[in-house]
Amino acid sequence: MIPISSVDLGPAVEAEVLKVLRSGMIAQGPVVAEFERRFAELTGVRHAVAVNNGTTALVAALQVLDLQEGDEVLTTPFTFVATLNAILEAGATATFADIGEDDFNLDVTAAAAAVTDRTAVLMPVHLYGQTVDAGAFRALADGRGLALVEDSAQSHGATFEGRVAGSFGVGCFSFYGTKNLTTGEGGIITTDDDTLADRLRVLRNQGMRARYQYEVAGHNYRLTDLQAAVVLPQLDRYAATVARRRANAARLAAGLADVPGLVVPRELPGRGHVWHQFTVRLTPDAPVDRDEFVARLTEAGIGNGIYYPRLVFDYDCYRDHPRVRVGDVPVAERIVREVVSLPVHPKVTDADVDTIVTAVRSILGA
Repeated sequence: MIPISSVDLGPAVEAEVLKVLRSGMIAQGPVVAEFERRFAELTGVRHAVAVNNGTTALVAALQVLDLQEGDEVLTTPFTFVATLNAILEAGATATFADIGEDDFNLDVTAAAAAVTDRTAVLMPVHLYGQTVDAGAFRALADGRGLALVEDSAQSHGATFEGRVAGSFGVGCFSFYGTKNLTTGEGGIITTDDDTLADRLRVLRNQGMRARYQYEVAGHNYRLTDLQAAVVLPQLDRYAATVARRRANAARLAAGLADVPGLVVPRELPGRGHVWHQFTVRLTPDAPVDRDEFVARLTEAGIGNGIYYPRLVFDYDCYRDHPRVRVGDVPVAERIVREVVSLPVHPKVTDADVDTIVTAVRSILGA
């Protein structure tokens, strides 16, 4: 089986983890600080504040914005549920606008039309490893007096016109086990705002600025040095990791470009895609439906995934929630029925790519 994702850590990670174990300092300490320093450098921001997971990053980013009762956070309906859960946990109301079919991301024109007098935050998601039209979202936020929180969970190092995801507003990243960079579980918040960064550091540490000096009602959002040790060697080789993902994506796109009923993803002009996922669309013109396509891929030994099988609000626990306002999102409703992700990670070899292409073309009669 060619897996849809693969975690490749290796001896350098083992050595870093062992070093932390032997140090006797396994909670948040100097290794977390080094991770923060290096990730801020990667993202091109002044501050990176590590927390215990990506959902926490989103929640904390919203909490330090001092949202009021009834404030709305506008986001995409085509995302992982953590985006919505974070909005609700922060006490805000979630609203939605439609996506673009060329990048699967929140469409800035639709978002602008969906802003109300209660909208306080724009929360676009840089999905699958490609940014939204970040410059336009920054302009929209500035023009309407809104905060911009970037859900960058899948887009470490992705760029828009040379600037890195997480540098346009408050960036929120995940380092879950399947992400391009992983700590197993972990998150980070990026910002150029000194005051915001200071508040985040106090908030994550039970509201303490110094030991037993409490300034706010806080939380335990801390990351451990053990987790940070896992990611440091990955940062050393991250450029090579992304290069391999891009090479695999290019080979897949070239091999599948002319398959009837299949739309391959592309890197849009001005954007630097890091290919967390290679997500194709199976259109109504395809000779098989998505269920059969997925079943036959699996039979052929090719891992795959549907990210995501439903729109984020299309579950009973959200559909009837008083702080979830379902919108009219026809593009998202169509796309969610068409997407399938194929393996693109660095452990996919050239031979694996050939196998994937051959299987997809055979299933679709190309």
